Amino acid sequence: MKILEDRIRRDGVVKAGNVLKVDSFLNHCMDVELFRQMGLEWKRLFADRPINKILTIEASGIGIACIVAAEFGVPVVFAKKAQSINLDGEMYTTKIESFTHKKSYDVIVSKKFLSPDDHILVIDDFLANGCAINGLIELIDEAGATVEGVGIAIEKGFQQGGKLIRERGIRLESLAIVESMDDTTGEVVFRNN
Repeated sequence: MKILEDRIRRDGVVKAGNVLKVDSFLNHCMDVELFRQMGLEWKRLFADRPINKILTIEASGIGIACIVAAEFGVPVVFAKKAQSINLDGEMYTTKIESFTHKKSYDVIVSKKFLSPDDHILVIDDFLANGCAINGLIELIDEAGATVEGVGIAIEKGFQQGGKLIRERGIRLESLAIVESMDDTTGEVVFRNN
């Protein structure tokens, strides 16, 4: 998606350790109009799927997922990274490791929000090693629901996450796939789709 790639080139910051900082428009300060354009693109890409729910993980994916859900006219469910006193009833649980935070999380979704009748589109901001997305897919599988696809804003194509998900036969639509990044020059090279 050219508009997203252009924005990454203009406002993204490449840091050491394969980190692409996009907090000025994607995951700290959010450009809602850009999110709307992304939502429209995913709506076009997944128009043939019977999606009735969007699933993401807290926190960075929530804003994008809400805009995407508005385009599909469906609710958003987000997996929580911590148990809290306002969560009750039975839960689906899995463990994920965050590339960005270098930390493992137990992620949970209440069983009342995922069912075998659900056709889920998973949405997230980044895909690196695939741990978060694979964790969400485990939750969907545990619920007996159907994964209709995965929508990612920025995929790091030089890391294994996208390959692993595609090898599972899951439809993955990434709006920008980064082939390489240089933390010295700040250059970001995108895969031509």
